[in-house]
Amino acid sequence: MTADVLEDRYGLVADIVEPVHMGTDTINRRVLTDDGLRLYVKQYPSMAGLDEARSAWDMSEYCRAAKLPVPRVWPDADDNLVTIAGGSAWAVVDEAPGRVNPSAMTVPLAEHIGVVMGRMHRALAAYPLPKRVQQTRWRTEPVENAAAKLDAVLARATSQGHDRLDQLRVDLDQRREDLRAHVHQLREHLPEALAEQALHADLGRTNLITLADAVTGVIDFRCAGAMPAWELGRAAFDPRTVATSTEWAACALAMARAYRSEHPSLPMREVRACARIALLYMLFSLYGATTAEYDLPGDAEGDLKRHWRERQIAIRRLLSDLEDLEEELNGLEASGGTS
Repeated sequence: MTADVLEDRYGLVADIVEPVHMGTDTINRRVLTDDGLRLYVKQYPSMAGLDEARSAWDMSEYCRAAKLPVPRVWPDADDNLVTIAGGSAWAVVDEAPGRVNPSAMTVPLAEHIGVVMGRMHRALAAYPLPKRVQQTRWRTEPVENAAAKLDAVLARATSQGHDRLDQLRVDLDQRREDLRAHVHQLREHLPEALAEQALHADLGRTNLITLADAVTGVIDFRCAGAMPAWELGRAAFDPRTVATSTEWAACALAMARAYRSEHPSLPMREVRACARIALLYMLFSLYGATTAEYDLPGDAEGDLKRHWRERQIAIRRLLSDLEDLEEELNGLEASGGTS
């Protein structure tokens, strides 16, 4: 089917088609064409999110036009970035050199991510605000509502036969305690207003193709209205890095410093708040606590379970070091900009 779509809609002849077992919303395949092109083909099983998919690919091309490291999206025979064939939507993009980094960030990589993100946020400041809006439960959801969800997660895990149910129960009890003990104070010291604009909205480790400590491809745009400080904090305090690297704080500061150099117009008070925002976002996220509902391949399910464990560790480390981190982020103000 993939080969037929490529030939009929793109005029490309597939030589090799290989499945890629990752992603929850699309069926992904890696393709080598008869003339040596390396492509990545995404098939959308459902047509329900077609408008959002089109918006995401449009944003991707907008960022590529701004000279950011974004793979080219191939237009189909009718010049559409998303084609319809066989009852599914499809998108075809160039495969960027490198791979998704499965390990903790290094300081040089964190710095380059900060450069790319700063340039992207600066470019997207002029992009129309998308219809999709990134959730802000970390900022607005009542603590008791979040705590109540923990019981539902435990019930779901029990029904699914979770393989580490006792540990999950300990994790959820700790999360409940953290929500009640820390959220009010964390929110109290956030800036009253936070800038909002069009953003990638999923610009984390798994959507960055890297090679030799450099970003070679930004993929899987979500395209939503969101807060730059949230996206910066989410990337800078990547749970895998915070949980597994002794250089995690240096990585976060290097990313924020590089970001600041490329995007000095974001108010400094918002850059300073990115660690606090990252911590709040983790506290309100239950992604990965259970996995069976996603029907993932074995490797992907294992990675999601690992993500949950790493986030638990990251929360503890951020709670412990937040005051020092914010003092270090304060020092970035010397690089200039507004406060």
